[in-house]
Amino acid sequence: MLAAAHLLNGFLMIALPLVLGVVLARRWRLSWGLFGAGAATFVASQVFHIPFNNLVLTPFVTERGMFAAGGLAFMAAALLYGLSAGVFEEVARFVVMRRWAPDARNLPNALMFGAGHGGSEAIILGGFVLYGFFQAVALRGADLAKTLPLEQVDVVAAQMALYWNMPWYKALLGAVERAGAICFHLSASAMVLQSVRRGRWGWLAGAVVWHTLFNAATLIVMDRWGVYAAEGTVIVGAGVSLLIIYAIKRMSAPGEDFDVDPPSTSPPNSRVRRIIDEEISDDSLEDSRYT
Repeated sequence: MLAAAHLLNGFLMIALPLVLGVVLARRWRLSWGLFGAGAATFVASQVFHIPFNNLVLTPFVTERGMFAAGGLAFMAAALLYGLSAGVFEEVARFVVMRRWAPDARNLPNALMFGAGHGGSEAIILGGFVLYGFFQAVALRGADLAKTLPLEQVDVVAAQMALYWNMPWYKALLGAVERAGAICFHLSASAMVLQSVRRGRWGWLAGAVVWHTLFNAATLIVMDRWGVYAAEGTVIVGAGVSLLIIYAIKRMSAPGEDFDVDPPSTSPPNSRVRRIIDEEISDDSLEDSRYT
C-alpha cells in the first residue's frame, strides 16, 4: 500500500498539470504553446533565482542563524525566501507575458500560461519523486555497507526507515501541495495579466506580495505546527487563489476577458434585407428595362 502511494504521488504530480492543460485547451480552444511558454518562464526564472539563493540569500540567513533562532528571526527568513521567489518568478512572468507571449491577453490564455508555469515545477518535482521511489526500492533490504561509503550508511538507513514507515496518506502530500501551488500560479498569472494589459505596476507588486505570503506562510506553519498544518495552509491558499481569479473575472468589462463579441441588436438577416433594399430600388428597376 505504501509503495503504491509513493508511486501514485509521483505520477499525480506529473499528471495534474497536464490534465489541467487538457481541460483548459478544450474548454476555450487554447494553444498548448501558452502552456509551453509558461513552463519555459518558470525554468528561466530559476536560472537566476537558484544562484541568487545559493550565493546571496542562504549565506545571509545562515550567517545570522535566522532559521535556527526560530521565532521572529525564522519568520523573517521565511519572508525573505518567499520574496526571493516572488520577485524572480513574477517579474519573469511579467516580462514574458508582455514581450514574448502576445496571445496571453485574456483570462483563459493567462490561466493556460499559469498552468504551464506551475505545471512545469510540478512535473520536475514529480520526476524527482519517481526517481527517489525507484532508488528507495533498489535500496530496500539491501546491505547498505556494501553499496555506500561508510560515512553515508547511517544517514541513508535513517532516511529509508522514514520513507518506508510513514503512513500511506502522508506519501500523497506532495501531490496535494502541487495541486495547491498550481492554483496559486493560476491566480498569479491572472494578476500579472492585469498589470500587462492595464499598465499598472500595482498588480505586479500585488503578485509579488501574494507569492511571498503564500510561500512564507507554508514555511512558518510547517515549522510551528508540522507538515499536515502546512498542507492545510496550501489548501487555504488555493481557495484564496480561486477567489482572486473570480474577482478579476468579475471586475473585467463584459467580454473583455473572454473575447466575446457583444450580441447584435439587429434582427436576423437585416444586413441581407438592407442590401436587397439598396439594390432593388425604383432607379434600378427602371434601368433594368434596357438591359
